[in-house]
Amino acid sequence: MPRRRLSERQVQRIQAIQERRRQRLEQRTERVLEQLDDNEPRHGQVIVRHGANLAVAGDHGGVKRCLARRNIGHPVCGDRVVWQPTGPDCGVVTALLPRTTVLSRPGYDGRDKPLAANISLIVVVIATRPEPSSYLIDQYLVTAELIGVETIILVNKMDLLEETERAGFLSRLSHYERIGYPLLALSVREMPALEPLMPRLAGQTSILLGQSGVGKSSLVNTLLPSQEVQVGRLSAATGLGRHTTSAATCYTLENGGRLIDSPGVRSFRLGEIAVADLERGFREFAPYLQHCRFNNCRHLHEPECAVRAAVEAGKIARCRLENFHHLAAQAQT
Repeated sequence: MPRRRLSERQVQRIQAIQERRRQRLEQRTERVLEQLDDNEPRHGQVIVRHGANLAVAGDHGGVKRCLARRNIGHPVCGDRVVWQPTGPDCGVVTALLPRTTVLSRPGYDGRDKPLAANISLIVVVIATRPEPSSYLIDQYLVTAELIGVETIILVNKMDLLEETERAGFLSRLSHYERIGYPLLALSVREMPALEPLMPRLAGQTSILLGQSGVGKSSLVNTLLPSQEVQVGRLSAATGLGRHTTSAATCYTLENGGRLIDSPGVRSFRLGEIAVADLERGFREFAPYLQHCRFNNCRHLHEPECAVRAAVEAGKIARCRLENFHHLAAQAQT
């Protein structure tokens, strides 16, 4: 039997009824929250978020299932928050603390969508197979520069190269080391697999960025041998169940660091960016920018361009300037 189409007036009436119900629910929620204001506020960190549900790790231990007040903004994994208990294993987040850093990517509406907060280290993961894209690497590095996060480049799957190929492969990436990005080469298939990486993660809140196929999942599994145990504890504490593994989650590493595993980074890309900000994202350009003849130099064909002169002198890698031009073509003026 075909469904009866609603008239515009009927649709408006239904929407008005739903809006009144939503407002009554919010008012009841706010009245309940106001009654909690006498409870002692506590600090914690968002470990995972799924919809309106947050798993918050208290500074004094334990993980609580919390809801957030609707007027505080949008908490994400890694956020530091103020929360108050509403029961033995639950609470309400009443405030977001200032973020030191926030990693975002463009949403479908063109606006930046935060993925994780308070990150202190980005690990850009590439692999010998598939052949790494310097264009993609440079997008990650620009992002890290603009949000002020330390970055290292990790080359995975070194076992796929013959011994005679390894030195040549790494030499093609050596310009990153020359401008201050540490380059770590390893393979999760070779032991000790992560010995060069683990000391760099200690005391950091890290996230792995890299294209599909570079082995991020294998790295996460090796870094987090207790991942299933941690997921089980989160599920038991929060009731989020399987959603714990489908949302950005902050895990504790054995060396005391934290690792944020976020499905959102699988589709990570650099969004719209002003040319001046893009220049800041290429750290080795800084000594030369003020010496170009024109203030608005695009480093293409302008006379007396100090950046292009540095490329010709071997002080800036040519591929870096080429990638800058590709990104600048998409940038805002």
